Amino acid sequence: MAASRKKAKQAAADAVVHMVEDGMTVGLGTGSTASLAIEALGRRISRENLRVTGVPTSFASERLAREYGIRLGTLDTHGRIDLAFDGADECDPGLNLIKGRGAAHTREKIVAFSAARFIVLIDASKRVDLLGMHMPLPIEVVPMAVAPVMGCLRSLGARPELRMGMKKDGPVVTDQGLWVIDAQFDEGIPDPAVVDRTLLDTPGVLDHGLFLEMATDVLVGLESGDIEHLRRDAAVIRRAD
Repeated sequence: MAASRKKAKQAAADAVVHMVEDGMTVGLGTGSTASLAIEALGRRISRENLRVTGVPTSFASERLAREYGIRLGTLDTHGRIDLAFDGADECDPGLNLIKGRGAAHTREKIVAFSAARFIVLIDASKRVDLLGMHMPLPIEVVPMAVAPVMGCLRSLGARPELRMGMKKDGPVVTDQGLWVIDAQFDEGIPDPAVVDRTLLDTPGVLDHGLFLEMATDVLVGLESGDIEHLRRDAAVIRRAD
């Protein structure tokens, strides 16, 4: 990762950690930027002796949180989350997202839905005018449903491809034991709501990486170390050190 981009990611991570308050239950995202935030949160908990409970979105974020001394809970024990943070692969002007390059989008969506405030951490490269312009849409599927789900995706104008493991033979397997199809929309997704509903109505689909009208805040880390804070409620943009 280029030093300037890592600085931008770290700025977003540090900013969200400063929003955590004593006694909060916090959703812990998955991915490179979320990992920076988990590490920063662990350091703040240790330094200030905060009482914070984390609800992880993946085995990876769970292991990292334990490494940094963050007390963990589940949605069984903490049904309502005060604040959840996570990264994103794309973010459009309406703060809608594509997530799932880490194949954790189903758990990420459950935690985000359970949070009073869902804060997304990105650098400026993740901002797009139309979702799907650069990144494929991940869909988590039951293995036997791969062929019909691919057919559904083609009917929606996408080029689907089963995600294969980088250092192993065979497909990527999610924490749920399922497979991931990546759907590339060459000119972006013209109507994400239609794609959302169609996929969720297709048997064999567990969930997909469209996060529509879920983010309450987006923190855009800049290479200068500054932050752009985008809010859904008032569409306000501010800068913070």
